[in-house]
Amino acid sequence: MAEAEVRRAPSEPEKVFSIDAEYLSGHRFPYQQDISLVEDVDLVAATPGEDINWLEDISLLQEEGVPAVFDRYSNSFIKIYFAIPEGREDEIARKVLITHLQSGNSYGITLKSTHCKFPQPELGPWVEGSRTVGTDYKPTQLEGWEAPNRHPERQPLTRRSDQA
Repeated sequence: MAEAEVRRAPSEPEKVFSIDAEYLSGHRFPYQQDISLVEDVDLVAATPGEDINWLEDISLLQEEGVPAVFDRYSNSFIKIYFAIPEGREDEIARKVLITHLQSGNSYGITLKSTHCKFPQPELGPWVEGSRTVGTDYKPTQLEGWEAPNRHPERQPLTRRSDQA
């Protein structure tokens, strides 16, 4: 009896369990590696609406054993590769995040010009005079994709009060 031909499924795609800013952009940013590029950030001046309370939620975290700060606009970590002075962990994390947001390097900010559904500053409230995006939103569609046909016999849903 001849052995049956064994067919193997193609290997599964790489599974990514954590996403950081480097993964999304394809490179590191200078302020991730050099503390001197964030030392002069004035957190109070950079805070929109003079409400510094939002900064209290920003703290130094660890991602894959590396100090990092979380960028909620792109749902990713910004890893920090320089030595952080003891006692200044959260301050430095906040300065790295503000620098990242003000520079427009947050992937969430990058997506705004295409996917923003209502007018708002491209770089958020952190940069005065930032251009406005979202004034001409058009839903994106994959090339070659068409919406499925609806059943013509389906009637629109109505409320019971509308049927009387």
